[in-house]
Amino acid sequence: MSVMIIAVPTETFPGERRVALTPARIAALTKAGFAVQIQAGAGQAAGFTDEAYQERQATMVADRQALITNADVVFQVRTPGANPQYGLADIPLYKAGSLVVGFADPLMQPTVMAAMAQQGVTLMAMELIPRISRAQSMDALSSMANLAGYKAVLLAANELSRICPMMMTAAGTLTPAKVLVIGAGVAGLQAIATARRLGAVVSAYDVRPAVKEQIQSLGAKFIELPLETGDAQTAGGYAKEQSGDQQQRQRELMTGAVRDADVVISTAAVPGKKAPVLITAGMVHQMKAGSVIIDLAAATGGNCELTQADQRVDTHGVCIWGPTNLPSTLAVHASELYSNNLCHLLMHLTKESKIVLDETDQITRDTMVTRGGHVVNAMVQKALGPGEADGQ
Repeated sequence: MSVMIIAVPTETFPGERRVALTPARIAALTKAGFAVQIQAGAGQAAGFTDEAYQERQATMVADRQALITNADVVFQVRTPGANPQYGLADIPLYKAGSLVVGFADPLMQPTVMAAMAQQGVTLMAMELIPRISRAQSMDALSSMANLAGYKAVLLAANELSRICPMMMTAAGTLTPAKVLVIGAGVAGLQAIATARRLGAVVSAYDVRPAVKEQIQSLGAKFIELPLETGDAQTAGGYAKEQSGDQQQRQRELMTGAVRDADVVISTAAVPGKKAPVLITAGMVHQMKAGSVIIDLAAATGGNCELTQADQRVDTHGVCIWGPTNLPSTLAVHASELYSNNLCHLLMHLTKESKIVLDETDQITRDTMVTRGGHVVNAMVQKALGPGEADGQ
């Protein structure tokens, strides 16, 4: 029986420093019956040398085309859907029947998913890992959001023209900074925890009343707005998209909280949709000079009307940052966590050194986007429209 090959190519997305597999995970994959091949230099930006991979018995391959073409499994941080400018060149290289695993942005890039289906690959999108207890070790979105929430607060503290904690000195007492976190998902909760560790006074808002207890457990104040939101979250725990009237009402009620904050960390996002605009230009203009907004929803348009993706915008003395890839700035730990997520998923799919795709299993079914020449994920099929889900 031939050994299945796992290939890890270098990431081609501009500025992407993460690598999909770290040397520490290779032994477990080898024990499970896989052979690991790494493109030379793939881990360099994350601090993992070629020698570190070779010490763990990985094979280094210089030729990207040969690496991908011969692989049975391809691990990537960004598959072509999440890297449409440069990743499309990889699609013709994938071997028909191979398994490609990584972030894919499937709901926003459905035509790329159709192209992957046409190539005959099975694509598992890490964004679609279901939020159930037995899939927690595979939940890459949560792993990366945790890091993003942490780094967002550090960026804000660096930009802020005041200190975060209260400080009593012989020259007088300095009051603590006020931090407002909008959206209490994984990134938001980590932002709350980090801001509290820095000594800030933190308040937070989320359209889902169910997160109130989590916010308060971290020492933050939960902002309650008199809104009729109904069932504000999906079965998977994500926030549902609110109507235009609901979003307008939220903006009106949040104006005072935004105006009083020294720092606003916004994280509100709806999977597969444009981010809701919750902070208008008028609200920004009411903020104090020297205030900071870090908009973690910038990749899908931003929660702030003035956000520009990966740009710093200064207006009326307020600094607005819209970083789209903060986990990459923490490449060592981001790679370690992501590598663990991928390996846990692969082990879930592996039976006696073979990959078994059991579509009765929720993790497999929900995460799989393409198989056997077809787009098989219902949400992506809907995004494509009738008659476009077949890769033929």
